[in-house]
Amino acid sequence: MQMKKLFILLRARILEGINRFSIFFIILFCYSIFLSGQEVKKKFEVAVTRILFVFDASYSMEAFWGTEKRITIARNTLIAMIDSLEKVENIEMALRVYGHQSPVPPQDCNDTKLEVPFGKNNAPAIRQKLRFLNPKGTTPIANTLKYVASDFAKPCDNCRNVVILITDGLEECKGDPCEVSQELQKRGIILKPFIIGIGIDENFSRSFECVGRFYNAMNNEQFNEVLHVVITQALNSTTAQVNLLDTYGRPTETDVNMTFFDNFSGNIMHNYIHTLNYNGYPDTIVLDPLVRYRLRVNTIPPVEVDDIRVESGKHTLIAAKTPQGMLIAKTTAGNQYRGIKFAVRQSGKSETLNFQELNQVERYLTGKYDIEIPVLPPLILKDVEIRQSHTTTIEIPLPGIVNILTASPGVGSIYVKDGSALKWVYNTNPDATSESVTLLPGNYVLVFRPKNARQTFYSVSKPFTIRSGSAESIKLN
Repeated sequence: MQMKKLFILLRARILEGINRFSIFFIILFCYSIFLSGQEVKKKFEVAVTRILFVFDASYSMEAFWGTEKRITIARNTLIAMIDSLEKVENIEMALRVYGHQSPVPPQDCNDTKLEVPFGKNNAPAIRQKLRFLNPKGTTPIANTLKYVASDFAKPCDNCRNVVILITDGLEECKGDPCEVSQELQKRGIILKPFIIGIGIDENFSRSFECVGRFYNAMNNEQFNEVLHVVITQALNSTTAQVNLLDTYGRPTETDVNMTFFDNFSGNIMHNYIHTLNYNGYPDTIVLDPLVRYRLRVNTIPPVEVDDIRVESGKHTLIAAKTPQGMLIAKTTAGNQYRGIKFAVRQSGKSETLNFQELNQVERYLTGKYDIEIPVLPPLILKDVEIRQSHTTTIEIPLPGIVNILTASPGVGSIYVKDGSALKWVYNTNPDATSESVTLLPGNYVLVFRPKNARQTFYSVSKPFTIRSGSAESIKLN
C-alpha cells in the first residue's frame, strides 16, 4: 500500500506540472522504499551501490557554455544530484577531481586527487568541495582512472562499484584511458564506467566509447537530462528468469546450479540453484543491467550461454537447452563393490565427465555416453543412450570369487576368454600363497609359475569358470 500511495502522489505531482528534478527525487525516494520494504525479495540481498564521481576541473572548464561557465553548470547540477542521492538507502558516494591543483602551463599530469573518500553522511563534504573548485590545469584522464582502484580499496562483499566521469575534453597526458578502464573492469574493481561529455566535439566523442558508456550533452538542459539518465541506470537492477528447456522446448528442467560470470572480466557474479516456483514456472532472479553476463548451467556436461545483456526495467528471459535424463548402475554385490565409482564419458570422447557411485541416480544431458565400470574384468559399455526424463539402468551381474592357493609364491596372471582370444584381467600377488579375487561371471584362465622355478616348463595354465554368487578354488602344488 505504501508503494501504491507513493506512485499516486507521483502521478498527481506530474499533473500539477512539477519540474523534472522533483519528479526524479520522488522516483529515487520510491526506489529506496521499494528496496527496503520488499519482504518477498529478501532472498536477493540488496547490493550497496558505490558511486565515484570523477570531476573535470581543468582550465577548459572555465569556458562559457551558453550564458554560464561549464564549471558552474556542471557544479550546480551535480550538487543538486548529490542532494537527492544522500536520501537514498544503499548508496555511498565519493569525489575525485583532476586539473584543479596545478596551473597550466606547465602541464602536471599527476594533478588528480580523491577529495572526498567513500563514507557515510559525506554528501555535505562533497557539496562543499564542489562549490570551491577553481579550474586550473590539464586533463589526465588515464592517470586519474589508475587511482580508481585505490578509491574502492575498502573491502565490500556486496557492492556495485560505479564510476561517473564528467569531462569537457580528451586525454592530454598521452595516457590510454581505454586500456586503464578495461583493466579495471577485468580485475572486477568497477563496472563499465559512465562518461558524460560537456559539449565535446562529435568528431572526438568516439574516443570515449572504449572507456565506457558515453553520453554527450550539447547544452545545459541536455546535461541535466543525461546526468539523471546515468544515475537511473547506475541504480537500477532488473529481473530475469532462466528457462532450462527440455527436448520439447518446454522450461521443465530445474534443480541445477547456475553460475553467472561477468563476460568481460570472467569474474563470478552469482551462483544460484535453479528453482521452479509454486506455480511451476522458473523463479525470478535479479541481475545488474550494467554487466554483460555469461551463464554456465552446470549440468553434466555443462551448457553455456554467452553475451547475455539485460535491459534496465525490463524482465529478461534467458533460455538454455538442457534436456536431461537419468542414469543408474545397479548391483547387489554388497561389500564386494562398496566404494566403486564408474566413469562416464560422452561417446567417442576421452574426457571423463563424472565418476558416479553405484546404486545412485545421476542426471545427464540427453545423448549417448561411454561407461567404464572398474570391476574385474572392467565392464565397458559403448553408446549408452540417455533419453528425456527416462532412467537408463545398467545391471551389473553379481560377481563370484576365485580362491587361489599355491605351494609357494609365484608369478601369475588371470585372463578372461573372449572368443578364441584371451584378455588380461589381473596380476596375482607375487609374494602370497593364497589370494581371493572378485570377478564377473565368465570363463577364465590362470597362468602361474613358482618363483623358485627356473624353467619355463614349470608354467601352469588352469582354466576355471566364475558363476554369480559362487566361489571357485584353484590349488596349485
